[in-house]
Amino acid sequence: MKKRSKITLASMLALSVVLAGCGSKTDKNADSASGDSGKGATKTIHIFQFKVEIAEALNKLKADYEASHPGIKLDIQTVGGGSDYGAALKAKFASGEEPDIFNVGGYTDLNTWADKLEDLSGEKWVSDMVDVSKDQITKDGKIYGMPMNLEGYGFVYNKDLFKKAGITEIPKTLTELDAAAKKLQDAGITPFVNGYQEGWIIGQHTLNVAFAHQEDPSAYIEGLNKGTAKFAGNKQMDEFMKLFDLTLKYGQKNPLTTDYNTEMTMFANGQAAMTQQGNWTQVQIDGITPNMNIGILPMPINDNADENDKLLVGVPNNWVVNKNSKVKDDAKEFLSWLVTSDQGKNYITKEFKFIPAFKSINATEQDLGALGAEVLKYSKEDKLLSWQFARFPEGAWNEFGSSMQSYIAGKSDKDQLLADFQKTWDNLKK
Repeated sequence: MKKRSKITLASMLALSVVLAGCGSKTDKNADSASGDSGKGATKTIHIFQFKVEIAEALNKLKADYEASHPGIKLDIQTVGGGSDYGAALKAKFASGEEPDIFNVGGYTDLNTWADKLEDLSGEKWVSDMVDVSKDQITKDGKIYGMPMNLEGYGFVYNKDLFKKAGITEIPKTLTELDAAAKKLQDAGITPFVNGYQEGWIIGQHTLNVAFAHQEDPSAYIEGLNKGTAKFAGNKQMDEFMKLFDLTLKYGQKNPLTTDYNTEMTMFANGQAAMTQQGNWTQVQIDGITPNMNIGILPMPINDNADENDKLLVGVPNNWVVNKNSKVKDDAKEFLSWLVTSDQGKNYITKEFKFIPAFKSINATEQDLGALGAEVLKYSKEDKLLSWQFARFPEGAWNEFGSSMQSYIAGKSDKDQLLADFQKTWDNLKK
């Protein structure tokens, strides 16, 4: 998930590491002295984060925060999109350059990093967290992270291209989606642009649809862990495969060589009517085609409209504090400022275009853009499906993505793909 705009878009996202703040030997020297907190000493908070969408806005925030907090410097590094943030974070710790603030997902990711995290239960913003954001970052009754935001995804679609193809009703079932895709194709419009080069798109978000549609997703995952549930023969997995095949049938050529940046550029330029993404793409789309007439569709797996007219909504990641940081009090102060100060709240809603994960932070449709407003609308109507990929065994989504890419390439069939999923889960579960 990422963001870059205008001419810099492709070049910035080609980098595996985007420097949003300039670290230097001076920074490290200052940081090493910061433990004494001597008068006049500059303290550097090293932030290592994954949301490329907000890297430019974080540059602006850095300047504002440093101006209002003399003696504090922010060193911000961004790794995301096509790069593996988890692997980069582990490499960062292995090198001894441990960040003071970094990002951790919920559930499985929280367990992986638990021994490095500061307990944030006593922070004043904890009581303001929306309920849906708490469980995924809670361990043994303690809160270890501050949710970045809420996000929702489905099929982002171009309303003008739908109108051009004569589509007057939003498809809410698999049959309706198939009919809409055919109308688009008959009108000379590519229905889907699929960024299936990216493992996270298919191994996390796409496959999550099958998990989210389970009658009890948590029970299904528990069953997979205990060996009492399987991929093969599962009704929702079978239905999900029909949706996956539909995107391939009506998608652009070469989905396996289409990365996120290409996917979003093609969509924003009107080269396809739909793409599987979420409200985090609003800023990037705006940077390519301002005021584009867009919305988000559900991702139906069968013909039950009530069951399928839902978006997939969850917490993408959390801000956490390294418990061994020499500047952890300053790090906690920065996070508190981000969600309690007027300036910080303004960045969250107007600059980041985040759907806030805090009750006291209000965002308007004008703040969020059309996509965020659509997710907010579905949330208020409680028409939601969950994000279950945070419960996958560590490293599983990478393997899932690779197996799905083999399927796309014609190197396996449905039965083999489900068998590969099962093998990955059984090998990586704990």
